[in-house]
Amino acid sequence: MSATATPLRPRRRPPLAPAEPSLVLGHGRLPRVLAGTALAVLAAVWLLPFIWAVATSVQSEQDAASPGLSPIKGAFTTEAYRQILERGNVTVWAFNSFLIAGLVTLITVVVSTLAGYGFSRGTFRGRRTLLAVTVAAILVPPQLLVVPLFEQMLLFNLVDTYAAVILPQVVAPMMVFILKRFFDGIPRELEDAARMDGASEFRVFLSIVLPLSRPIVAAVAIFVFIGAWNNFMWPFIVTNDPDLMTLPVGLATVKDAFGIQYAQSMASALLAALPLIVVFLFFQRRIVDSVATTGLGGS
Repeated sequence: MSATATPLRPRRRPPLAPAEPSLVLGHGRLPRVLAGTALAVLAAVWLLPFIWAVATSVQSEQDAASPGLSPIKGAFTTEAYRQILERGNVTVWAFNSFLIAGLVTLITVVVSTLAGYGFSRGTFRGRRTLLAVTVAAILVPPQLLVVPLFEQMLLFNLVDTYAAVILPQVVAPMMVFILKRFFDGIPRELEDAARMDGASEFRVFLSIVLPLSRPIVAAVAIFVFIGAWNNFMWPFIVTNDPDLMTLPVGLATVKDAFGIQYAQSMASALLAALPLIVVFLFFQRRIVDSVATTGLGGS
């Protein structure tokens, strides 16, 4: 007895979900012109203090101190920059800033990535309590830690050393929490597959987790470097030797030694910010991509 084959009906494909409407400015030229005008106005407002600082720094002290709303009040001169460079050891201070900021960034990234991965994947006893303490440390103002940190540096005889400037800055609870939240979003199946192939936990971290975390690690490194470069309070407190001063601290001592001078103040600020501006110009795309990816990963 032969069974009659029933013809198979083709399955219907489920309808595709409608694509989300993209953010557009509208049709026509007018919306784009309005948007471009608004962005130009905002850019001008943001650049106005920088332009004012540059214009003030290339004037004489008499012209810079004269009343008036115009940023350009006299002839062009680089006297303020010359005096700053002559009175201070800018080359040594800039080297110290690069060395300290670079080491702080390197150590902070290493410690924070390991700690964030441990909080995200670890199952050790007391993990929740330690994570709660780390998050609570974010709320502690750095000013409250100045006295105990300075006493520790005195106890270990580290005052006026690079270690005294670097070590207290490598503790970054905020960066640990940011990295932990990013690691939580990485699929665990990728790590399980690597473990089945015989990879150790450290190998999984180096070969699987870190390559997937390049954007967030780059963002953390950028934020830490900028913070370490601009840090004034702690290097000012823990260093007395001029050869160990960072660029912001050294320029501030030169400025304070000769009173309030507007042109030199603006010149000092621009000299301290110039390396960060150069770094931003060279790594502009990486910085923008890192910040954008950080926002997406934390959502």
